[in-house]
Amino acid sequence: MNSDSQEYQLGEYRLKELLTENSISRTWLAEQISVARLVLVDELLSEEPAHREVFLADIRVKASVDHPLIGSIYEAVATSDQCFYAHELLPGVTLKQRDANQQPFRAVELSHLLRRVAEANLQHETLNHATSALSLDAIHVDQHAVIRLKNLAIAGPREPSQSLQDVVYLGNALLNLVAIAQPGTTRMLVLLSWMRGEALEAPISWAQIRDFCLQIEHQLTDSPSILTATRTEVSAPQKSVLGLIFSATALLLIAGIIFIFALKRHQPIPPSVQRVNLPTALTVAAGKHSTPDGAEEMLAAFQISAHEVTIGQYAAFLETLATLAKEGQQATFDFEGQVSEKTSHEPDNWPALFATAKANGTWQNQPVTLDSPVIGVDWWDASAYAEWKKARLPSQNQWFAALNVGLESAATIQPGPWVPVTSQVADRTPTGLIGMAGSVCEWTSEFATNPANPLGERLWVIIGGSNLKIGSNALTREWIASRSLRRPDLGFRLVYDPK
Repeated sequence: MNSDSQEYQLGEYRLKELLTENSISRTWLAEQISVARLVLVDELLSEEPAHREVFLADIRVKASVDHPLIGSIYEAVATSDQCFYAHELLPGVTLKQRDANQQPFRAVELSHLLRRVAEANLQHETLNHATSALSLDAIHVDQHAVIRLKNLAIAGPREPSQSLQDVVYLGNALLNLVAIAQPGTTRMLVLLSWMRGEALEAPISWAQIRDFCLQIEHQLTDSPSILTATRTEVSAPQKSVLGLIFSATALLLIAGIIFIFALKRHQPIPPSVQRVNLPTALTVAAGKHSTPDGAEEMLAAFQISAHEVTIGQYAAFLETLATLAKEGQQATFDFEGQVSEKTSHEPDNWPALFATAKANGTWQNQPVTLDSPVIGVDWWDASAYAEWKKARLPSQNQWFAALNVGLESAATIQPGPWVPVTSQVADRTPTGLIGMAGSVCEWTSEFATNPANPLGERLWVIIGGSNLKIGSNALTREWIASRSLRRPDLGFRLVYDPK
């Protein structure tokens, strides 16, 4: 096949450019004709049955990965004369290209990027997926600073050393991408040295990397965009590794103490906002759990809020943002890729809603207090609040797994109105989760394909019943194109790592 042919077609994919080729397969840049989008197509060349079997097994594993940071598989075709699959063409440039162009990142940017890489790899660990070796050309950053990873899942058992090998690799490979003589440089160099195994008795894990990166991001008060990354030329650090470790450790301790006390100073919550006796979180054990789509998925243990975030809890978050804004740090907890026109995390009609809640008044013809679930928040608001709480929005599979703990049928939960979460309502699971079938529907962390339209676009998932939608319940899901959506029946709850 001539690589410059414009007429060659596989299924509904018009092949435009041959990118790579080996004795078994080749990868094309292609156009999916039905939706006019560019994709990548991997085509099997080998006629050996063993190669075909491995090729298809890898595709099946890749297709099972459903994570917003990891590239999607669109379609697989296996006929007597064709065997190929189409997958997402990730936007932006790779870290390999950044390295080649000598475009390093400031520490706050690189720590954020590395945290996302850790989160994606934790997904593979949780599902026990074997993966191809991680490389810089598998990590993409687009013009909106959104980080995506190539889908590296492959068939077969996951090697116990896989995570360690990838961590050590990045500890070395990212050195040239650290901008020198910038705030946080020392901390980032020390973290990379830990990833290489220097001065440690035990290997560092992806979970520890995620947590360390989150600490660095919070300690560095400036939160610039990856788009503004400095082009400072990289030179070898002059200090010894031991000296860096001692100095960075001191800096981390000092910065951590300053940050903790600063946040305490920045969070003076009025007495009327302080709440007590809210239901505690539920711990969901690791293991196989049913998914909303009728499959099963291995999930790591997690904790999930027993109720949606309340008006009083959200008010404390806004109080913190107001104090940080006086220092020009109001974007401290903004999630990556937040749309530029978004300048505030106040929910719709917030002043009136908050005043009514403090007065125990009536809103939407229903009684409202500071313990009522917050409403009128978009995905960016919910994610920023989660970042502030060092938590996450639940995936739809985590939400569904928590719903079904101790429950024979989710359809048996009676949808309830929008009421304070301390109320003894019927909308409660046997384990004490409130508002899953009614109250407000909730944002999840991910975007996914609607199983009713498997060839459609991946959209953001809202889950659970709504008091404003008759007939909705705990099994209800919606697929939304925009994360900026706000509604008077839309809130969220959080998930945490188990303590």
